[in-house]
Amino acid sequence: MEKVLYKIVVEGKVQGVWFRKYTFNEAIRLGLKGFVRNEINNTVYIEAEGNLVTLNEFVKWLYKGSPLSKVSTVTFEKSTLKHYKSFEIRS
Repeated sequence: MEKVLYKIVVEGKVQGVWFRKYTFNEAIRLGLKGFVRNEINNTVYIEAEGNLVTLNEFVKWLYKGSPLSKVSTVTFEKSTLKHYKSFEIRS
């Protein structure tokens, strides 16, 4: 199955609520590669590589997020593969 890269921005109450850790765990569970990081504008930015079906499942999960998060918007776009070797939390 073809691999793609999604660049994702998550808005809402997503910082200070363990969102990156839960996102990391879900990405690992789904076998995705890439990273998640907090942005200065209080959003969370994610680059995730995987097959289209898995990435769409991941995006759907992002609306739920961590137990304390309140996600208002998830936007994403396809981009050029970067061939990440793992998934990590960046600061």
